[in-house]
Amino acid sequence: MGRIDVLLPLIGKLNYCWTNTESLLIYLIVHMMDCSKEAAIVVFLTLNTTRARLDLVERLAKMNATLPADRNEVLDITGRMKREAKVRNKYNHSVYDFDENGELESTQLLRIAEFGNELKYGKVEEIDNSEFQRLADTIENIIGINEDMWRFIRAKGIKDL
Repeated sequence: MGRIDVLLPLIGKLNYCWTNTESLLIYLIVHMMDCSKEAAIVVFLTLNTTRARLDLVERLAKMNATLPADRNEVLDITGRMKREAKVRNKYNHSVYDFDENGELESTQLLRIAEFGNELKYGKVEEIDNSEFQRLADTIENIIGINEDMWRFIRAKGIKDL
């Protein structure tokens, strides 16, 4: 089995776990804004990037009206999500490089940086066994975040699940 055959299922699982977990931010918005699930969904969908959604939830957590215990737990969750988002973003915003035999070699981020009169393209990183392990670890970490979010949601008695 080639590297691409190992990588693609991992990326699929990564995206499934991420989307499932990111959608739980809706319930944190319900709790933090004391609003209906419908209103939280409108807010969630209006903010069309993960970064914007995480920023909103973090800012709500930092408001004076937020209980310190809630603040700490929500900021822990959003901080962990931001750390794991780096790997997710890498695999969703990269092109893949193949060798002359068609074997997957590396990723290259879809970014351009300007340095005076020069352009630098996104970072190239080899895809090897350690990278596969990094992906598997990220997936497990996201699953852990998901479980912690559900514990928080249930503990707070958030309605309309």
